[in-house]
Amino acid sequence: MLAAEMASEMKLNSTNPLFALVDVNNFYVSCERVFQPKLEEVPMVVLSNNDGCAVARSAEVKALGVKMGTPWFQMQELAKKHGIQAYSSNYTLYGDMSSRVVQVLKTFTPNLEVYSIDESFLQIETVLKQYQDTIELGQQIKGQVKDTTGLPVCVGIGASKTLAKLANHLAKKHKQFAGVCDVNAMAKEELYQWMSETEVGDVWGVGRQIARKLKAQDIQSVFDLLQASPQAMRQQFGVVMERLCYELHGTSCLQLEEVAPAKQQIIASRSFGKPVLNQAELAQSVATHVARAAEKLRGQNSTTGALTVFIQTNPFKPNEPQHHQSITMPLAESTDNTLTLTNAALAGLKKIYQPNFRYKKAGVILNLIGDKPMMQQSLFEDVESKGRSAHLMKAVDQINTRFGNAVIRSAAAGTNATKQEWQMRSSNKSPNYTTRWDELPVAR
Repeated sequence: MLAAEMASEMKLNSTNPLFALVDVNNFYVSCERVFQPKLEEVPMVVLSNNDGCAVARSAEVKALGVKMGTPWFQMQELAKKHGIQAYSSNYTLYGDMSSRVVQVLKTFTPNLEVYSIDESFLQIETVLKQYQDTIELGQQIKGQVKDTTGLPVCVGIGASKTLAKLANHLAKKHKQFAGVCDVNAMAKEELYQWMSETEVGDVWGVGRQIARKLKAQDIQSVFDLLQASPQAMRQQFGVVMERLCYELHGTSCLQLEEVAPAKQQIIASRSFGKPVLNQAELAQSVATHVARAAEKLRGQNSTTGALTVFIQTNPFKPNEPQHHQSITMPLAESTDNTLTLTNAALAGLKKIYQPNFRYKKAGVILNLIGDKPMMQQSLFEDVESKGRSAHLMKAVDQINTRFGNAVIRSAAAGTNATKQEWQMRSSNKSPNYTTRWDELPVAR
């Protein structure tokens, strides 16, 4: 169906779904600025693990032409010239701030999908009667998040999740929207004009490869895609592209996922801050990764029936001896117990470790993940022991949630007194302002 024939469907009545996408601006950078106001308007980046590449850039750094993923060592001259500040990633802080934003959003509507650490979709048609219009609701959300968490957000509103994503893009890029854009309330001529000025690659779900193929067919803008036949798009790119086309017409095809589906595979790994040569240090790293993976496993109420351990040297140093090895350890019974999984992982590590290599990375993968309530019971199972194990893991998770990550951990992961040189580099990590009593911000 052509865009002109679909125009009448862009206006909604109260029974049609209406979505809002709330997205925190420059999330990692903004989290750092909340607790260090001196960084406002200062060009800054947040670096990836081991302080490698820029994973977040302030608006000032983007204006200098720095691309996402630029290695920090390549930015040294630019940093000196423009005073760019670099911070190590603080995922504990970012995760907690994300949770605080979500709690604010839930006060507006319970119909919410946490799409990523800095984005959430809200279904808002049922709460609109409390506000003058959608723009007032969007400004209320924007103001409440800012007042409660200190984080700046933009709000995009549309008749589908794809249109809400487009509206959010416009709200971020164009100051006249004041951070809130509702494409559903626009006249069709205005909406089509904005679509014409927006590249097709900016459509949610259109990746670089697909964007190149679309542009080769002279589909350059969002408006060009709107005019394309959804059926033709399906033949070339699959059902997902067909749904995106219908969504651009205002037909909602993608519903909220209010409960995230359980992961079928959980990976925990990290590159080392410096090369590791001995098995003891590798074992500490592997045990730490097991604990993190097992906590995620319990968080989604699942168990695992097999565990893979892998170790590798640095592939970017071909002049050094290379060793990349993994092993999968099947478990006698599916479990979520950190200690059981640690024993299996260390047994696997012992089998694949070889001396005289400079290891750069280690990790674990939990496979054969199943729903815990549906877990098959063993004929010889010690029910009492299993109950004690469940209570122990629950207590460990509660303590670590309350007092900080890895306050309680297995001895195999090392102690505070152990010099853990394998830990990733974080030369300029901010304090965990919101999750540790001893790192609370102090007003001076």
